[in-house]
Amino acid sequence: MQLTFLGAARMVTGSSYLLEVGSQKILIDCGMFQGSKAVVALNQRDFVFNPGELDCVLLTHAHIDHSGLLPKLCNSGFKGPIYATKVTGELCSILLPDSAHIQEFDAEIFNRKGVRAGRVAMEPLYTIDDAYLCLQQFSSVAYATEVVLSDKVSVKFFDAGHILGSSLLEVTVTEDGKSTKLVFSGDLGQSNQPLIKNPTVLTEADYVIVESTYGNRRHSHYDKEEALGKIIKETAARGGNIIIPSFAVGRTQTILYYLHKLLKAGKIPDLPVVIDSPLAISATDIFMHNIQDYDSEALGMMREDQESPLYLPKLRFTKTSDESKALNDLNESAIIISASGMADAGRILHHLKHNLWRPESSVLFVGYQAQGSLGRRLIEGAKKVKLLGEEISVKAEVHNLDGFSAHADQGQLLEWLGNFEGKPACVFLVHGEVDMAEPFALLLKEKLAMQTYIPHFSDAAHIAGRNWEIEESGIVVLDPAQRQLQEYLETVEREYQQYRRQLEQAVASDKQKMPEILRRLEKLQSYMRKTLNAV
Repeated sequence: MQLTFLGAARMVTGSSYLLEVGSQKILIDCGMFQGSKAVVALNQRDFVFNPGELDCVLLTHAHIDHSGLLPKLCNSGFKGPIYATKVTGELCSILLPDSAHIQEFDAEIFNRKGVRAGRVAMEPLYTIDDAYLCLQQFSSVAYATEVVLSDKVSVKFFDAGHILGSSLLEVTVTEDGKSTKLVFSGDLGQSNQPLIKNPTVLTEADYVIVESTYGNRRHSHYDKEEALGKIIKETAARGGNIIIPSFAVGRTQTILYYLHKLLKAGKIPDLPVVIDSPLAISATDIFMHNIQDYDSEALGMMREDQESPLYLPKLRFTKTSDESKALNDLNESAIIISASGMADAGRILHHLKHNLWRPESSVLFVGYQAQGSLGRRLIEGAKKVKLLGEEISVKAEVHNLDGFSAHADQGQLLEWLGNFEGKPACVFLVHGEVDMAEPFALLLKEKLAMQTYIPHFSDAAHIAGRNWEIEESGIVVLDPAQRQLQEYLETVEREYQQYRRQLEQAVASDKQKMPEILRRLEKLQSYMRKTLNAV
């Protein structure tokens, strides 16, 4: 058999792995690349395989970095089944059309500007129609139930504890009368998350393909519920709003769960709680109607309270933009949960515009804030920010509660891998940047004596029983550091052209400026030489 790594290789997004057993071809995940422009551009590449030759897709969960290229795959000729849990299928039914809407919108904006610049028109990566057609190929599977894909391959889905419906996969391949077991972690969740069951413990595997998103980091462990309650209580006492930028699937529902517990315990006042994100509203409805996947604590709360652990007496949903704008006229404190989670787009921008300047309000971040995002600038102490064309003073209290991640950290990954009886022949580390994967590989060797490999994009593992070897890829994909440098230098090049024109115009209008301009340019050139010599 052969396993080819087609995404999430030395990066976090774009999860996709091609398993070939004889003539059978199985794709595990088909995720979208997300992040910088250089990474997003990978979505435009043709698949390195023929989609029409695939027998099926096994989908670990609904997040777009695992499912987001499925409509493109189906539109490119794949006609087989997409196996996933019931909840994953339901979440994809809202996430994939939403992603398609973004593709169509981005293409429309690009083309509108492109016509004026003389550029060739861009087609969307896929359309809303493509997304809905793709959803027709989903086939629901139950946890811990064997799905026979052929006389050589079968698979079982187990709860990965990441988001509702998430799965880790146990794939059994029989060749030459011998069985080989491959385990794909998908995104492995933290233990003791609200609503979600803990990741399933597996004990047998010949090969493990495991995420390493936090392979070199441990989450902060503190009473998140208590910290959240304190911020809400103090803000309400000042008469302000609590604005929470939050991801629509998973994080929003976690916040609702904590609010339910805090209100029940009398630790926060009974404020209006508003979910202001159409996607989050739909996701919350799916979470509320799939209690079969809840953990024992959530089910116990339901029996005791006779209501959903996501229910709040003053919970409101704003579906239209007019309903969203009306929130600016509230005459009482409220908790407003809105997308996006990094505060870089969507309705959250309007709420920040109307609350950041108010010292009585609070902005509460509950997720990772990427470098350069508005969220990162706010938690780093920005005093002023530009929002929707207007400069806003930051006088509200800005809080950052970390530890809400749905990914297992270094210790939790190590603990989960430590359950395997007998050593896997190899642990392939995926879904993590190099600075997370490499230290984790060393730790696995030191603590568990496990052999590891960190694949590059399109590396192929040739596997025969417990013997394996890597065929290195000839496809070049820049690593994260190279991508960052490339993007920065492209910015410098664009700015250089502007500086050059300005300098030429300055000298043309006043030739006496020439000596001073040359002196400064020579000083700049000297600094650049020193910089290059230093590295």
